[in-house]
Amino acid sequence: MNTARDEFRAAFVSLKIPEYRTLWWAGVFSFMSVQMQFVLRGILAWDLTRREGALGLVYFFFGLSMLIATPFGGVAADRFPRRTTLLVTQSMIFAGAALMGLAVVTDLIQFWMVVVAGVIQGVAFGFYGPARVAFAADLVGREQLGNAITLSLLSMSGTRVIAPSLAGVLAGVAFFGVGGAYLISSLFSFCSLVAIWRLPSIPIDNPSTRRPVADIKLGVQYVRANPSLRRLVVASVAIIMFGFNYVAFLPAMVKDVFGLDGDQGNAWIGLLSMASAIGAVAVSIPLASRADGARAKWLMAMSGFLFGGSVIALAATPGIWLAFAVIIVIGAATTTYQSLSNTLALQMTETAFQGRVQSIMQLSFAAFGMMALPLGVLAEFITLRWTIAVMGGVAVAASAIYWSLEMVSKSDKEPLADEEPLVDDEPLADDEPQVTVAEPAVPPSAGSPMPPVRTR
Repeated sequence: MNTARDEFRAAFVSLKIPEYRTLWWAGVFSFMSVQMQFVLRGILAWDLTRREGALGLVYFFFGLSMLIATPFGGVAADRFPRRTTLLVTQSMIFAGAALMGLAVVTDLIQFWMVVVAGVIQGVAFGFYGPARVAFAADLVGREQLGNAITLSLLSMSGTRVIAPSLAGVLAGVAFFGVGGAYLISSLFSFCSLVAIWRLPSIPIDNPSTRRPVADIKLGVQYVRANPSLRRLVVASVAIIMFGFNYVAFLPAMVKDVFGLDGDQGNAWIGLLSMASAIGAVAVSIPLASRADGARAKWLMAMSGFLFGGSVIALAATPGIWLAFAVIIVIGAATTTYQSLSNTLALQMTETAFQGRVQSIMQLSFAAFGMMALPLGVLAEFITLRWTIAVMGGVAVAASAIYWSLEMVSKSDKEPLADEEPLVDDEPLADDEPQVTVAEPAVPPSAGSPMPPVRTR
């Protein structure tokens, strides 16, 4: 009994730090707003067009804007106080929700506005994500990093139990409707702004003075120089890019495949999103006490297999209730994979590069948004069920390839000197550092070469 109590306490150890606790609550309010908007955009896009391709288009522009913004978000996280970045991006999320709510309430809403709202949120996410994860590392230190990241994902997953269903229910109630639901989501964003304002502004030690593009390139070179980190990043992008896309097509699946339209369909869209969150919350507490353990890499790979396999199972479900059960499993597998992949990536990364490495990891969600458009077009040709099966199949294959390469690397490691050099064939500009793995460790902001990479 004492062991179970101790494990439960260990799962929430990072929340004993007051500053991290404030950041955690800021995330709760922010994710409540974002998750509601995520569902509401899908409902609006479907109701305005009745086409899977339109759903894909909304997420494509979300992903494209995030793809462009995220590398710069990583540079900002390594260069500016993370609190400042969070304040600016949370203000963008708040403004987007409030303006969309007003457009719907005044009956001025058009499809292009839904696309623009997705672009605004994509840009905000591109800067918000790396800054939030790096800020958590500042507040808790490396010893509790896995716990802090898992609890951060718990805040996101916990809101998904409430926010999507709340958005779907409010959208189906005449008094609120989609416009009122958007305004409620903007209120949650404002609460997050207040919490972020209370956080300390931690200055960045020796911030880089290079051009942002040079810093982005240096971050990419850093990942390329570490084979284990490189494999992790590539696998994560492939798995999220394809497997996670099932969420973009939930409105079409509910209203077209299962034939539940109108207010009932809107409510079920929220409930299916809630199902994913139930699985995520169920796995988060036991995972939080194990995220820094020795078997984290194996557990991450297995969760990738389970994630992809569950998406394939979703494609074959004959009814809405079975789909609800399958999505609970998907939610558990997704949270496990994201928690451990982010933790492992940060543990492999030196402090000066954490923001940029996290921005590269976050590109998986930009890629997920961009893949929604071709997948939406594919669904119109081969049906939505077969398209979702393809998504899950790619996730399973990516997990298998990643684990196979890790096993080969573990049994037959090559000397660090034989690894490919950090610099690529293209010459760097005069103000960019010539980085090689043979150089000694020095602060990257001094214009000197980057420190050597140690594989784990």
